[in-house]
Amino acid sequence: QGDSRHEIAPSSSLPTNAQISLRRVPVPAGSHHPGGPVVPTVRSVVPRRRGAPGGIEVDHVSIYRWVQRFALEFAEAARTRQHIVGDRWHVDETYLKVGGTWRYLFRAIDQFGQVIDVFLSPHRDAKAARSFFERAIGRTRISPIEVTTDRYRVYPRVLDELVPAAFHNTEVHANNRLETDHGRLKARLRPMRGLKRDRTAKVIVAGHAFVQNLRRGFYDLGTDVRPPFRLADAFAELALVI
Repeated sequence: QGDSRHEIAPSSSLPTNAQISLRRVPVPAGSHHPGGPVVPTVRSVVPRRRGAPGGIEVDHVSIYRWVQRFALEFAEAARTRQHIVGDRWHVDETYLKVGGTWRYLFRAIDQFGQVIDVFLSPHRDAKAARSFFERAIGRTRISPIEVTTDRYRVYPRVLDELVPAAFHNTEVHANNRLETDHGRLKARLRPMRGLKRDRTAKVIVAGHAFVQNLRRGFYDLGTDVRPPFRLADAFAELALVI
């Protein structure tokens, strides 16, 4: 109860292997300073395993709320540090259940493995495909010279409208890399207790894409540390600017 805005840290009177359990810590309503006390607490949790010396335990509901509150702000703050997207795109859809209903998730990666964009839609049709490509092209300002998709009938028409000069590759197995990449997202979602609403699901899939790109080194962040520490270093730097 009471004010949850205070920074939480292990007490100096506790033994070094003490664990502090944070239960349902709410993000303060109307906060205009996401880089304030709550964010350092998130940063301090990320690099440590549950039960590690000096670490803290955090309830999964708290982590979920922090993700919903801050993930897109971190991603937006990092946009100017993101590497330029490649011009050969692999595009495919996968399926997610949200609130008991199947949704279609359009995803694209470039030839280097960088996630270009993700787009959650209730439909798999020409309108959804067009919206996905328009947003991806608008955000990246890249017109691909080659687009690899499956043989779904709407893609030729949409690509002819938006990127008529691009080569459309529908060769069997050409998208195996992206289909494997879907599996990483599914593996992350599997332990969760289900996605309840489209709005929160969109944050989760966008946040996953952002963190995956960070891990793979597609940002000029965390470049001075070894890969296992890249995320912690990147979030520490971004927390200073949001």
